[in-house]
Amino acid sequence: MRFLKNTSLKGFFFAAFALLLFLVTSPAFAGEQEPGIDKAKGHWTVSTGYGVTHPGLGATETKVETAELILSYGHFLSEEVGKSWYRGRHEIIIELPLHYVVSPETTPMIGITFLASWVFTASKTMTPYIFGGGGLVYTDLNAPELGRKLNGTHQVGTGFHYFFRKNTSLDFSYRFHHISNAGTATPNGPLNSSRILFGVSFFR
Repeated sequence: MRFLKNTSLKGFFFAAFALLLFLVTSPAFAGEQEPGIDKAKGHWTVSTGYGVTHPGLGATETKVETAELILSYGHFLSEEVGKSWYRGRHEIIIELPLHYVVSPETTPMIGITFLASWVFTASKTMTPYIFGGGGLVYTDLNAPELGRKLNGTHQVGTGFHYFFRKNTSLDFSYRFHHISNAGTATPNGPLNSSRILFGVSFFR
C-alpha cells in the first residue's frame, strides 16, 4: 500500500504496534479475578490505526492521511438489558485522540471526544458495538476547508471486542469522522474521513 512508503508513518505504526504487543503480553494485565464484559464497570482502551479523507464527499477537497493513536475510557451505565442477540449494555466513552497528519504535510491534530455506545453482550467472546458522538480537535493543518485551528468533530462507527482473556480484548473498529468549525469561521468546509482502528481493551 502506497501510504506505508511514508517513513514517519511506518515508524509511528511500529511504535504503536510495539506498545499494543507489550500491553497484551504484560503480566500486569494477565489476572482474571475481576468480572468479564457482563459485570465490568468499565474499560481502558489503547487504539492505533489509519485515517484518510474522501475528496468529493460533501465539500471535502483535500486528501489528508493520518496515523491514529487514541487513549479512551469507557464506563458502563447499565447492567445487561434486553434479550436474545440484542442483549447489551449502555456505555459512555471519553477519548483523547492524536491524529498525526502524514500527508499532505506532517502535523498533529489533538482533541477530546465524547461517545455513547451500545455493546452487544449475547456472546462473551465476540461482542460487537455501535457508537456515535462528537468533540473538539485542534490543528494547524494547512487545508483550504478549515477556517480556524479549533474545530468540532462528530463521528459514528461500529466494531467488536474479541476476548482472548476474560477481561482483555483485541478490538477492531471503523468510524466515519467529520471535522468542521460549525460556521464559526470562513471557510467552513468539512474534512470527511474514514478511520480503521485496532486496539486492546482492559476491563475492570
